Amino acid sequence: MWMKWFSKKHTLKQNDYNDIDPTRLPRHVAIIMDGNGRWAQKKGLPRTLGHRAGAETLREIVKTASEIGIQVLTAYAFSTENWRRPADEVSLLMSLLSDYLDNELAELDENNVQVRFIGHTGDLALNLQKKVEKAQTLTAHNTGLILNLAVNYGGRAELTRAVKIISEKVLRRELDPEDINETIIEEHLYTANLPAPDLLIRPSGDFRISNFLLWQMAYTEFWFTEIHWPDFKSEDLLQAVRDYQQRDRRFGGIKNTNKR
Repeated sequence: MWMKWFSKKHTLKQNDYNDIDPTRLPRHVAIIMDGNGRWAQKKGLPRTLGHRAGAETLREIVKTASEIGIQVLTAYAFSTENWRRPADEVSLLMSLLSDYLDNELAELDENNVQVRFIGHTGDLALNLQKKVEKAQTLTAHNTGLILNLAVNYGGRAELTRAVKIISEKVLRRELDPEDINETIIEEHLYTANLPAPDLLIRPSGDFRISNFLLWQMAYTEFWFTEIHWPDFKSEDLLQAVRDYQQRDRRFGGIKNTNKR
């Protein structure tokens, strides 16, 4: 099924991931796509070229995640705080998202990828909102990788939104305050029907989560690298998965002495 998609630039081969245990894959991988600007500056290039290179990296990583069997890939594309960047950079980021949907949507759909968005997409330009809706509608019935793009997303904003929705239900007597628990809160997050991230990958050397999936990452395993996002390759994703498979996830319990 993947032969056409992988034949363009992708060089991943089956033996590149034979050592990865398919029964212990992270179901949900979250990525903060950081370092585009620094990558460009390091090479004496405009920041805009860094963002364009980062978009190409996302294309490769989506393919690799699909190939090895990851169920959900959430990519932090544009945060609520990114509006503070220079207007021309914001405009470029929106243009890149628009181009990504124009250029990749048919191929994503052909390869059974379901495209979703989390964040307040209502603040986007109307034309881009239509492309977001088209992407979600077209791929809604696909059963392969879920590509979850976080656009105009912030963890605090998501939690604030959830609290407001729950409060309104309480006021309308649709929900008793005594019934509010973690499950109820999760049902009102953007990620309501998705598993929590098992693995967070952050490139470019920073050690923070930058207001990303604050509720969902309570027990997520973190993997950091100095590599800037445009230089992040399939091999780096595979290494992050290998390292994840060596960790003992206890979720507040005791060490698993039966770990292989």
